[in-house]
Amino acid sequence: MFTKKRAQAWEGVVLEKSRGMTDGANLYRYLTVRLSTGRARKVRVDRDLWDSVAQGDGIVKEAGAKPAKK
Repeated sequence: MFTKKRAQAWEGVVLEKSRGMTDGANLYRYLTVRLSTGRARKVRVDRDLWDSVAQGDGIVKEAGAKPAKK
């Protein structure tokens, strides 16, 4: 069964920040996050969050909301 990413909830710690033009026209910002389960995940975030976090900062995502700094 398919689950929407917006409905997921997770929390973790920022491992790495990156950005790229994956579609050739728009600049997207990504965070690689070590989840509380131990698994690493790369998530796309908005510019405000990307600018406000650094390696080692906590990130939390509630179901139905955007990721936010802890």
